[in-house]
Amino acid sequence: MFWVIASTVVAFFMATTMIFVRLKAAKKPASVKKIILPPLFMSTGACMFFVPEFRVAWTQVLEAFFVGVFFSIFLIKTSKFEIKDNDIYLIPSKSFVFILFGLLLVRIIIKLIIGSTISLGETSGMFFLLAFGMILSWRLAMLYKYKKLEKELKIS
Repeated sequence: MFWVIASTVVAFFMATTMIFVRLKAAKKPASVKKIILPPLFMSTGACMFFVPEFRVAWTQVLEAFFVGVFFSIFLIKTSKFEIKDNDIYLIPSKSFVFILFGLLLVRIIIKLIIGSTISLGETSGMFFLLAFGMILSWRLAMLYKYKKLEKELKIS
């Protein structure tokens, strides 16, 4: 039970940090580098699967990853860019905070449900894959939107 509470508290602080980072980033122009680096940095977490305790079956890999992709739809819909002073900026959505905490709540509920049937290591592995699926698909969609605006900027 301690690990469930501890991981929930950590997830809450991570979500809160993400909100502040996103709001601060909106004050500076976006770039390809700023869009693609977070999933690249996060991908190093896949090293956890070298430890047998964290390994999950391929069906669980696909389930967790595609649940993350589904969750990313909410983030993709609220991530918008605009051109200001010949630069491209990410516009902070008013609903971003609610979406992020809503997704956190759903993840906590899912963790409580599946955490009682599979080991802590497998749960950790699945939630890493869920988060990676979410950030990867969200950032790829952001990159697509950014590149589209970048082309418009070059044309004009």
